[in-house]
Amino acid sequence: MIDVLVVDDDFRVAEINAKYVGKVPGFRVAARAHSAAQALATVERGTIDLVLLDHYLPDRTGLELVHLMREQGHGTDVIMITAASDVTTVQKAMRLGALHYLVKPFTFTALRSRLDSYAALRRTVDRVGGRGLTGQEQVDRIFGALRTAPAPTSPGLPSGQSEPTTDLICGVLHRADHPLSAHEVAAETGLSRSTAQRYLRHLEQAGRLRLSLKYGDTGRPEHRYAWVAP
Repeated sequence: MIDVLVVDDDFRVAEINAKYVGKVPGFRVAARAHSAAQALATVERGTIDLVLLDHYLPDRTGLELVHLMREQGHGTDVIMITAASDVTTVQKAMRLGALHYLVKPFTFTALRSRLDSYAALRRTVDRVGGRGLTGQEQVDRIFGALRTAPAPTSPGLPSGQSEPTTDLICGVLHRADHPLSAHEVAAETGLSRSTAQRYLRHLEQAGRLRLSLKYGDTGRPEHRYAWVAP
């Protein structure tokens, strides 16, 4: 089994990512961390094979953590999973040895493809290293093991929408004891109101939410959404 450390400052997102990892054969979540300090302490115990690392952490950035890990001699593998998509951050991640870079929001299929290629890399290194071969063909096999096919959009979701964000919104509505507006859902999830509205509209059309209207003294009625028990 490949032991994974899931690092994200948002407890709900960390839980969703951990559930995704648990669905991939050969991988298990050994620990979760919500800060760089927690993550480093876990890595120092020496039981982690792979870190799924967010860049935006409360005490230091994910890349600063990777740099510190390398300075201290920790060769633990890293896959970045973050909303940071600027070229500078991506380049720094590459230079620090991140094996993959997955931009939020993403689908389970996209994460699984990265994990599968990582598992293939470990198998390839074990086979090649076991024979002590270092020719160009063997080097090409090692580098080629990390290639991934483009991940398709998750079935049933409109283009641009992802499973983690859908799960996040559903979790908020499932726990709510009264219907919520798009503004309230956005505040609970950290999404923009327009993004929350798009997801809510799709979930309502799919029959997973019930739409009601709240009329005020003036203006248009407010759309409010409630979880529909299966």
